[in-house]
Amino acid sequence: MDVKYLSENPEILDLDSLLDYQEGAVVSRMLLNKKIGTVTLFSFDKGEGLSEHTTPFDALVYVLEGKVEIIISKKPYILEKGQMITMPANDP
Repeated sequence: MDVKYLSENPEILDLDSLLDYQEGAVVSRMLLNKKIGTVTLFSFDKGEGLSEHTTPFDALVYVLEGKVEIIISKKPYILEKGQMITMPANDP
């Protein structure tokens, strides 16, 4: 995982420029890593995804481009560019 910590000072990031697509892969870039949680930018090639898992923190998913299906507590949600959803902590 490529790690880039956000500074403690205000910083403007262009998320589009941080996206790094790779054919047949999921690419992640950690933007912030703190004891209270993390911020990670993911890019997915078509047909790629993450396995079912839980995290100790609530998660926020924002779709920068494309379309994605996210399953929370066995219920599917379809999100498109510009949409976001929250995922509760410890909930697969």
